[in-house]
Amino acid sequence: MRILAIETTEIAGSVAALEADRLLAALDLDPQMRSAQSLAPALAALLQSTGWNSTDVELVAVAVGPGSFTGLRVGITTAKLFAYAVEAGVMGVDTLEVIAAQTPAEVNQVWAAMDAQRRQVFAAQFIRDPADLVGRWQRRGEGMLLDNSAWLAQLSPGQAVSGPVLDKLANQLPSGVVAVEQKLWWPKAATVGRLAWQQFQSGRRDDIFGLGPQYFRPSAAEEKRTAEANPQRAKK
Repeated sequence: MRILAIETTEIAGSVAALEADRLLAALDLDPQMRSAQSLAPALAALLQSTGWNSTDVELVAVAVGPGSFTGLRVGITTAKLFAYAVEAGVMGVDTLEVIAAQTPAEVNQVWAAMDAQRRQVFAAQFIRDPADLVGRWQRRGEGMLLDNSAWLAQLSPGQAVSGPVLDKLANQLPSGVVAVEQKLWWPKAATVGRLAWQQFQSGRRDDIFGLGPQYFRPSAAEEKRTAEANPQRAKK
């Protein structure tokens, strides 16, 4: 299966081409440009580097959040339009799962965390499935939106953490909590593609019209509209 993977949840987005779980090529998006400007040229360059026509793509995999509101909208809209145009399947992949999947093999449990702004963090804990010969990850509980201080207080010695939020919080980790190697903090399109392939193999399918971003909370603009529409509630 030929897979086109898109990751635009952070400033440093990327795209990748895979055959099943084998990576053929990957490109980082230009961090000096908005993903709305850089994504289409990057996809064109990626297809050219692999020698694929757009109609050769059989599955479009995309990170669906949490992450940047604008980045998620751009990535998911592009993935859906591309898949619809070439009659390919589409698969959404949780960004926190992507971060966990990039953790080194010797780590058996990890917190994956992203900066939610406003001194908050999106986070979820993962453990390796002992019954899985490949050592894939299982989520422990639901993803959470927490104040930075509340999340840091949950961490225990011996645990590992990964994710872009460590750019801000690595020096505040409690004693005994280990940050994984810095280059693994940011979700990558290659991992999005591999996870999509695994989930496709297990029988999962996503509806191209139903697929949408996982924001975890309303945007600032939506919160402002709600406050203006319900001024008494906003004061409480």
